[in-house]
Amino acid sequence: MSSLSLAVRDSSTMLRRNLLHARRYPSLTLNLLLTPIMLLLLFVYIFGGTMSSGITGGSPDRSAYIAYLVPGLLLMTIGSTVIGTAVSVSNDMSEGIIARFRTMAIHRPSVLVGHVIGSVLQSVASVLLVGAVAFAIGFRSTGATALEWLAAFGLLVLFALALTWIAVGMGLSSPTAEAASNNAMPLILLPLLSSAFTPIDSMPGWFQPIAEYQPFTPAIETLRGLLLGSEIGHNGWLAAAWCLGLAVLGYFWSTSKFNHDPK
Repeated sequence: MSSLSLAVRDSSTMLRRNLLHARRYPSLTLNLLLTPIMLLLLFVYIFGGTMSSGITGGSPDRSAYIAYLVPGLLLMTIGSTVIGTAVSVSNDMSEGIIARFRTMAIHRPSVLVGHVIGSVLQSVASVLLVGAVAFAIGFRSTGATALEWLAAFGLLVLFALALTWIAVGMGLSSPTAEAASNNAMPLILLPLLSSAFTPIDSMPGWFQPIAEYQPFTPAIETLRGLLLGSEIGHNGWLAAAWCLGLAVLGYFWSTSKFNHDPK
């Protein structure tokens, strides 16, 4: 077999392994998925009236706030899901299975590729589930063309790929699964400090740069524009740059740790 055929075969095997683990132990994924769903319900039904009044400057309109909120929650869902990847990678490193894989005649990068592809698939499934909940409580995509829907899906996949590689690096760098979970918490906290829940210009002046110059805000504004038919401006290029930059950084970080830090 050619080296490419071996790489595809071994990566497929590792992907099946990780998907089987996720199916047999769904509690971690479900616990992480509950966070964005609970935030969605909390902000819509508890804070939605007040928040919508502040955003629209008029009478309370929960439907308007749902439209504003959902794009940020979809990206937050990806951040929540990939925390499970960091934990899974850390478990593999600490339990000795990676050391065993190193002694076998397999394509070495396939171990990480299996984790990454499996995590991206889980992220997409989680986004679809949260999106279904959002649709059930009133979210509607207005003015979005088929091309914009396709671009929105591509952005979600690219963002999931970027955060997954970062999560893999966090898992490889963490001595325990608990440490991996703690190290990956910024992937949930950063959306809280972005434009996901409220416009940046409503924040204190000293805090606005923190909310603006981070990966989640341009991705949220781009996704919001694609789904709602509003202007994207420069956020599309910024979101793509953040995704590509984080993916490249995470890839080299992960492969470096995997190849030079055996446990």
